Amino acid sequence: MPSLAFDRDRDLVAADTRLVLPSGEGFMCTLQPGDVLRIVDLEGNQAVDTLFFDADRPYDHYSAAKTIAAQGNIYLTTGSVLLTESGRPLVRIVEDTCGRHDTLGGACSAQSNTVRYGHDKVHMHNCRDTFMLQIAMHEPRLAKRDLAPNVNFFMNVPVTPDGGLEFADGISGPGRYVEMEAMSRVIVLMSNCPQLNNPCNAYNPTPVEIVIWRRGV
Repeated sequence: MPSLAFDRDRDLVAADTRLVLPSGEGFMCTLQPGDVLRIVDLEGNQAVDTLFFDADRPYDHYSAAKTIAAQGNIYLTTGSVLLTESGRPLVRIVEDTCGRHDTLGGACSAQSNTVRYGHDKVHMHNCRDTFMLQIAMHEPRLAKRDLAPNVNFFMNVPVTPDGGLEFADGISGPGRYVEMEAMSRVIVLMSNCPQLNNPCNAYNPTPVEIVIWRRGV
């Protein structure tokens, strides 16, 4: 069977899943080999925090370090293969109209919001809480300890000349998307970032669209 990821004739109407995910909401699903996931930045400048797990070995999660070392690049884009801690391939990015995606910035949390932006921010909703809520509802094999450093799709986190990280204004725009093909059975855990304290969402979190084509569809 040819890879769905390179079938440019497929129709959005024929997608198995198509939903709009509001800012601050989460999404979790399992992809089978050959399934294709597209994340669309509907209004532009929206960060989408995402984790990947081997569905048969959920303790073997996405590894930023292994992925960066294998590709020799801190950013993700077309052709990037996301690897687990054990080196297993999870997904391959097959199309990217944004240009690059962050692997270093991590997910916002009550603790990081407090440290970075002040004690009055501790109550604000954050991606780590969204991850935990999705796990509690959908995947009993996962727990807080399994929340490894994540991918931040559409997020712009350049490295400064002195080796630091900067949460900068986004480089995405309305309708830009990233598309990936599952290379194994993969659990996808997603938080559409609600961050209001830095420009990763242009200080205005917005919805994204999730599209999934299942193998054979």
